[in-house]
Amino acid sequence: MSFSSSAIENLKNQVNIVDVVGRSVQLKRAGSNYKGCCPFHNEKTPSFVVSEQKQIFTCFGCGATGDVIEYVKRYYNLDFTEAVEKIAAEEGIAIEQTARSDSRDIYYKVNKMAANFFYRAFTEKANKGYAYMKRREISPAILKKFGIGYADEQWDSLYQYLLSQGVDKKIMVELGLVSESKGKCYDKFRNRVIFPIINTSGKVIGFGGRAIDEKDHPKYLNSPESKVFQKKNNLYGLNISRQSVGKEGFIILVEGYMDTIALYQSGVTNVAASLGTALTENQAKLIKRYTKDVVLSYDADGAGRAAALRGLAILRKEDCKVKVLHVTDGKDPDEYVKKNGKTAFLKLIEGAMPYGDYLLESAKHGFHLEQDQDKIDYIRKVTEILRDMSPVEQEIYTKKLSKDLKIAEGAIRMELLGNANTEKSRSAPVRTLHQEEKAPAVLHPVEKTLLKVMLNEESYIEKLAAYPGILESDLAVQIYRYMQEAYREHRFIDLNQMMDRLSDAELAGLQEVQQHVVVGGNEAQVFADCIRTWNTARLRKEEQQLMTLLSMADENDNQERIIELTDQLMKIQRELKNQQ
Repeated sequence: MSFSSSAIENLKNQVNIVDVVGRSVQLKRAGSNYKGCCPFHNEKTPSFVVSEQKQIFTCFGCGATGDVIEYVKRYYNLDFTEAVEKIAAEEGIAIEQTARSDSRDIYYKVNKMAANFFYRAFTEKANKGYAYMKRREISPAILKKFGIGYADEQWDSLYQYLLSQGVDKKIMVELGLVSESKGKCYDKFRNRVIFPIINTSGKVIGFGGRAIDEKDHPKYLNSPESKVFQKKNNLYGLNISRQSVGKEGFIILVEGYMDTIALYQSGVTNVAASLGTALTENQAKLIKRYTKDVVLSYDADGAGRAAALRGLAILRKEDCKVKVLHVTDGKDPDEYVKKNGKTAFLKLIEGAMPYGDYLLESAKHGFHLEQDQDKIDYIRKVTEILRDMSPVEQEIYTKKLSKDLKIAEGAIRMELLGNANTEKSRSAPVRTLHQEEKAPAVLHPVEKTLLKVMLNEESYIEKLAAYPGILESDLAVQIYRYMQEAYREHRFIDLNQMMDRLSDAELAGLQEVQQHVVVGGNEAQVFADCIRTWNTARLRKEEQQLMTLLSMADENDNQERIIELTDQLMKIQRELKNQQ
């Protein structure tokens, strides 16, 4: 529904902004106004003023200002219509609406009914879900606070309940609560611990379901996108933690539901989880409403590091100050905080790496810096990162690199300025790590073809493992990892399940492969051609690197090294000749 300007004006005339703000901010009278600590940024000295006479609020610290509707929008992260509805409902004011088709209310209502159903199943009698969470050492109070539920092992418990409440089957299917096949309906979530996903206005928008038995796959099953649930716009747990985020002045972003709950239970309450590892621009904007200081605490595996790098780029774009924390004792924050406690985790936060340090440290992956060529390649890689930094940051990290690699600062600066290849630097724009992260993900032609071969014939998923490094782009590596997991679990790829797990960029890449790459039913030959093409390119690259090293060698002092490099070069050239 929408509202006429006269209806909005009438609402504001009946509402006192002091009463509305006073429900969430402790206000004290200061002359003709009221004063308190701003809920939109962390401050100790009150600079947030509410004028009863003018019916507006203003923060002289962060600049936030507006009327009562703007306050409710900001504080509860609502759009205009939702803010108006919330004020009207709380104040008991009837507000005239003009017709506009929007069925979100019924979707919220059905999701809430489902959440209550799952919660009753979790709390009213013994069940596997409660036993599982007890084993994970989550207290009853925290379980209640997060509204944890249980989906039983029956095929249609929720379906039959919602039917009895008069819910349209079509709505159940659209919300992903129920699946339909061959005219029969069955519950999507079965034998799972249920994590309701609630937005910052307190509305249930979706669910995450964690498998209890090892035989059940996938491990985590989430609601599909719907009219009320878009992963890219929400964060798990922020509805509970947003006040703590404002109080502490920073937010800790983790990957999973259990990480969020375990940290919250330990007393680290300024925590939320991205819904999927890929942080989005919309989520970064949502975070920025509460704080600009972010600590990323993702898993330390390859996927977690890739997610951290993407998150750094997105959050920096929103002008956030970002640090990265990888737990040092345990697979994830959940395990770490249970084993070591809140104090130990807070020490990890204190030692979290600033974004620049983390970028340079991550760039070392795959390099053996005791070897000359790897050191050269690493310097070339990190100078691309340095070029995306401010002059002050470049100065700081140039000194760090010089000390770390035992290379003169001047040499690094010359590389940074492009002195070693001036014409190339002048003719081609520099692509930095941040720019690559911001740009749409791109799959190389060989990667696209290999992915299509594996989609057509799953047996090639295992065969490709014999060629490490053949997939270079983060997007291809991530999609291949999902393929491997699905193939190990089922010996086939369930495309729908896999697509549910992909980020928007990953999904777009996969859809491009499906729609535009044709292998003509000759998978074996196409696979062999891809391997040969990749191997030739790899050998050419190694040949060029060896020729560069030989050109730099001092004939008088490095005879042994020259002989070694020459032997390697001749071997590669023989392999290239055999490829022809």
